[in-house]
Amino acid sequence: MNRFLSIMFKGFISINATIITWLVSFFAFDQSFLLSSSFSVAGGIVMYAISSSIMKIRFMKKSGVTRKEYRYIQENLAEAKQKIFRLNKALISIRHVPSWKQRIDLIRMTRKIYSITKNEPKRFYRADSFFFSHLDSAVELSERYVFLSSQPKRNDEIERALTDTRETLENLTKTIEQDLYDLISNDLDQLHFEIDVAKNTLKNKKDIKINDESRKLK
Repeated sequence: MNRFLSIMFKGFISINATIITWLVSFFAFDQSFLLSSSFSVAGGIVMYAISSSIMKIRFMKKSGVTRKEYRYIQENLAEAKQKIFRLNKALISIRHVPSWKQRIDLIRMTRKIYSITKNEPKRFYRADSFFFSHLDSAVELSERYVFLSSQPKRNDEIERALTDTRETLENLTKTIEQDLYDLISNDLDQLHFEIDVAKNTLKNKKDIKINDESRKLK
């Protein structure tokens, strides 16, 4: 269940719990309007918390991670989200036109890795190099580049540093591309397996059809 549907479902549960609690308190237990309203709000909050916990437990079970692992992964994802925001801000601020496409690719890949891992926490361990090393390097290099390029006067040393930073970022982009590939490598292997199975099935059906037609001609 995606985030929007999850929020809608929990909202639906809590709103219904709020209404039912108010009706029961006001009519069945003859409470005052104010007291019934207080009970209903409390009931809605409790039901929202309960439904959130149940959905989280189901998500962890489906993802194949323990509560401890889930908490650990979520903490690292929260840090990664802030770093990706800083990276995107820095990369967009760079005014070097020839490297525009490479920077856009880097932005897309970092977001994709984050998105995949958030939806499937178990994959976090396949991309630990990205979260603990490569992302940090990308942020540091990008922000340092923006700082140096914003200087009102740039000497030869600064220009060389900028050129070296662009080249390093380009190489780092290729490394992060490999991170993304490692993250989805199992899916690619599974896809290739399914394709082979489908091809063999079609070939067998074709062979059977040819044999049937040959027998009819005889």
